[in-house]
Amino acid sequence: QLHKNSYISMQPNTMVILSKQTSFFNGVPLIDLSKPDSKNLIVNACEEFGFFKVINHDVPMEFISKLESEAIKFFSSPLSEKLKAGPADPFGYGNKQIGTNGDFGWVEHILVSTNSEFNYQKFASILGVNPENIRAAVNDYVSAVKKMSCDILEMLAEGLNIHPTNVFSKLLMDENSDSVFRLNHYPPCSEIEGLNDNNNNNLIGFGEHTDPQIISILRSNNTSGLQILLKDGHWISVPPDEHSFFVNVGDSLQVMTNGRFKSVKHRVLANSVKSRLSMIYFGGPPLSEKIAPLPSLMEGEDSSLYKEFTWFEYKKSAYKTRLADNRLIHFEKIAAS
Repeated sequence: QLHKNSYISMQPNTMVILSKQTSFFNGVPLIDLSKPDSKNLIVNACEEFGFFKVINHDVPMEFISKLESEAIKFFSSPLSEKLKAGPADPFGYGNKQIGTNGDFGWVEHILVSTNSEFNYQKFASILGVNPENIRAAVNDYVSAVKKMSCDILEMLAEGLNIHPTNVFSKLLMDENSDSVFRLNHYPPCSEIEGLNDNNNNNLIGFGEHTDPQIISILRSNNTSGLQILLKDGHWISVPPDEHSFFVNVGDSLQVMTNGRFKSVKHRVLANSVKSRLSMIYFGGPPLSEKIAPLPSLMEGEDSSLYKEFTWFEYKKSAYKTRLADNRLIHFEKIAAS
């Protein structure tokens, strides 16, 4: 039986404690990208969960291992060294602080832009860390994951009978695509152990949120922590799998499908024993791109649930919000009463 976790809203500089989720959810849709029926299964998964796992993805394991090894090297450095690669403005190294509006988590991260020239020299002064190795590892990994993202988006379009089938993927392929890549490291948190005698608590590593872009592709090591919110309001724990990728529907894809696909709310709990390392590619459109429901997915212009907006406008608006806020609410069309 899965029980709804208690939730305490996050205040700056305070630890957020949740009752621990003991059960893993075994109903996460599993998509084999090599199978011909995968496009329909992906559509079903996006409608039901906004989330699914993919296998037979063609991303070379050597790219994953190489990037993980570079990330571990960086995150194992002393904090005083890592801070030289910060602050995250928004790119670079960040520690505990998430965004600029008071959200904190048990996490440190590196955020880089995938399409503009990110200055990897920020990492040059950190002992034992070679910026060129990090750059090469990120570029190899991101190019493979971006290709997989585009394949998935084209399968989605095909499954929805949308033509041309590159209607979503072309936004990621555009040279001005505003896509970003993030490495999150959740150190073991010994403080969890002492929270109470029953050890029935957990600490928020990254608070609940949806991703604003079109699609997110997540890979993590074999440490648990990821949870998604089901339609019935229950938080469920996703079993870790270091060989597969997890795919999230983002806010922009929810809008483009006129709400048919739902952007999944998710969070990460810290672990008292093992560290968790995750790599996330956020596939975003160019800043000037207009985001609106696709005409072929509407019954008429009046059936649009959202006002048209540019990705720049949405990003600017999202930047002013807290993690758990519903960012799309400002762009919804209010139905006449």
